Amino acid sequence: MRNSDTNLTNTDLIYSNPQTQVKDFAFDAQVVEVFPDMITRSVPGYTTIIETIGRLSQRFVQKNTLIYDLGCSLGAATLAMRKGINAKQCKIIAVDNSSAMVERCTMHINAFKGETPVEVIEANIQDVQIKNASMVVLNFTLQFIDKAERQTLLTNIANGINKGGILIISEKISHDDSIIDQHLVDLHHDFKRANGYSELEVAQKRTALENVMRTDSVEQHIERLTNAGFNHVSPWFQCFNFISFIAIK
Repeated sequence: MRNSDTNLTNTDLIYSNPQTQVKDFAFDAQVVEVFPDMITRSVPGYTTIIETIGRLSQRFVQKNTLIYDLGCSLGAATLAMRKGINAKQCKIIAVDNSSAMVERCTMHINAFKGETPVEVIEANIQDVQIKNASMVVLNFTLQFIDKAERQTLLTNIANGINKGGILIISEKISHDDSIIDQHLVDLHHDFKRANGYSELEVAQKRTALENVMRTDSVEQHIERLTNAGFNHVSPWFQCFNFISFIAIK
C-alpha cells in the first residue's frame, strides 16, 4: 500500500447511497479508483505506518537480499521501502491477488523511479515462496486471510527471512475485553465521521467487511509470530483498534 496514493484525489463514495443488499467487500476496480482516499480516511495512523516502513528499510534491508510487500495494493509500502533502501543489489517483490490492484500498482511503481528494482506479481500470498529476505511487509493484509491459514503463512515467511531480518505486520485488531473493544470501535467510527463519512457509509462499509475481515487480538498476533520462529516481537504503533508489529528473526 500506498504513500504515493495521496497524490490521487478520487473521493470514496462507494457506500454513500443506500444499498438494498450490501455485497462483501472486494478489492475490485471500483475500490482501486478510490483506494487512496478510502485508506487515509479509514485507517488512523496510516501515513505514520507507511513512513516508518520506509525508515525501517534503511535499518534492516541488507545487500543481495529480497524484500517482499505481501498484499501490496497500490504500492505505497513498496515505494516507501525503495526510497529508504541504502543497500545495493536488492530487489522488491510486490504481490497482490487483485488484478485491478496489480495493474494500478505497476503504473505507480513505473511512475516513481528508483535504484532498487521492483517486480509486481499477481498471486495469492500463501503461494509465494519467501527466500533470502531481509524485510517483509504485511500491511493490513493478514486480516483478509483465512484464520486457518495464518500460522502457516507466517511460518513460511519466518523460514524465508534471514537472521536479523524483519517482518512488519499492520492490522485492525479486536480486544478480549468487550468494554475496551467497544470503546476502540467507537473511537474508530468517530475518526471516520470526522473524515467526512456519513452514518450510512460507516454502517454499510462495516456490513461489507463482516464476512471478509476477521480480526485477532494483540495476544493472538504475538503468539502466532513467536510460534512462527521470530525471536523478538513487539507492537511499535497503535491508534484505536489499529496496530503495527515488528518481528525480528
